[in-house]
Amino acid sequence: MKLFLYVINLLCSISLVAVFFSCTDDSGMKSLDDNPPEMENGLVFPDVEGLEVLAPKKVYDGLILVNDAGANRVYLMDKTTKIVYEWNLSDKRLGNDAFLLSDGKLLTMLESESPAITLGGFGGVVAFIDKNGIIQWSFEYSNESHIAHHDAIELPNGNILFLSWEKKSAQEAQEIGFSAQTEIIYDAVIEVNPATNKIVWQWHMWDHLIQDFDNTKLNYGDIAQNPQLIDINYLEVPNSDGDVSHANGIAYDEEKDLIYVSANFYSEIWVIDHSTTSEEAKTSAGGNFNNGGDLVYRFGNPRAYKNKQGTRLFDRNHHPNLLKDDKSGNILIYSNGFANQQSTAYELALPDNLSLSANENNEPDLIWSFTDTNLFSGKVSGVDLLPNGNRLITEGDFGFWEVSEEGEVLWRYATPGFFWRGYHYDKDAPEILLLDI
Repeated sequence: MKLFLYVINLLCSISLVAVFFSCTDDSGMKSLDDNPPEMENGLVFPDVEGLEVLAPKKVYDGLILVNDAGANRVYLMDKTTKIVYEWNLSDKRLGNDAFLLSDGKLLTMLESESPAITLGGFGGVVAFIDKNGIIQWSFEYSNESHIAHHDAIELPNGNILFLSWEKKSAQEAQEIGFSAQTEIIYDAVIEVNPATNKIVWQWHMWDHLIQDFDNTKLNYGDIAQNPQLIDINYLEVPNSDGDVSHANGIAYDEEKDLIYVSANFYSEIWVIDHSTTSEEAKTSAGGNFNNGGDLVYRFGNPRAYKNKQGTRLFDRNHHPNLLKDDKSGNILIYSNGFANQQSTAYELALPDNLSLSANENNEPDLIWSFTDTNLFSGKVSGVDLLPNGNRLITEGDFGFWEVSEEGEVLWRYATPGFFWRGYHYDKDAPEILLLDI
């Protein structure tokens, strides 16, 4: 029996020595496995399905606010794909956008319970949601003739700006020179004061139209000579249930008091003077630019106003993202690229003095672009700038990319979902710290 125990102990000792030497290098120090997780920038990248880390040293260690509209989820994810925080939305339905404000609340577009207009991206309710998923404020803008949709932003004064679809009958549409024999659904921008629930400013596309279809109807004129007006019959997207413009995003330039609207079906960005009164916004006079509610500037698709000058860049577009600080005056845009099934992310430099001229090149300068044979989403999507100069790209029906200024793909994560946008937040950002993660 003693001999047996002695043999067992000897074998165990030999095994332990073998294990020790198998885990050491020539210097006697422990080495990593043959296929370790990458450890750079404080990140440990695990072996996760769909995660590709191509340049770990260059990946920015930040958080992504993920809005999976298809699954009705909003959560914060780090670059290892770990979900570090999620809002409880079990009793709510997203109407696309959800953005984290500086006070730690989400500004969200939610769906009305009984919407009359149900185009893709409809909402009806703008709301603040706290970290526990409780609605702190809401404003419903939904009836038979209009509905809030897609996107909302907070202005510096605390008011909320949001997109609205407005509906007119087929007869009303024909009276203003609309060529299709249908009702018409066009875009508006509404500003509401959350403290009073009063609408304090509004702009309507309906007030700034032109058409060359019927000289017996309203708004008849020379489209090429009036770039400040919107051709109601551009209609690049057929069979759209009367939805002529399908705006899907807004941004605000505080310095110039301008609103940027992504007009998806025109493949353009429209720029509107917010310094007008609501009455002036119905006209072609007033405001800082003395332009009323006519377009101060537009870009992305000069063919939308029959301009033969300038190069078309956009084929459907999302997420007008105005940049700040040393990139002030630049804007990021995601072009979906419908025709060629190829999406492109752009950075453009806006002119110092915004203006529109007939039959001249009004397009901004191209600063940066990125595309890839594998990058395509026909809907939603966006681009965000990271502090180190990398770009976070949301490919709406795929997931997320991080690419460098030089166009190198650094990190990519494919996961099932329908992603409206991904917003970057630093881990120590004040709004993140308020979540007590």
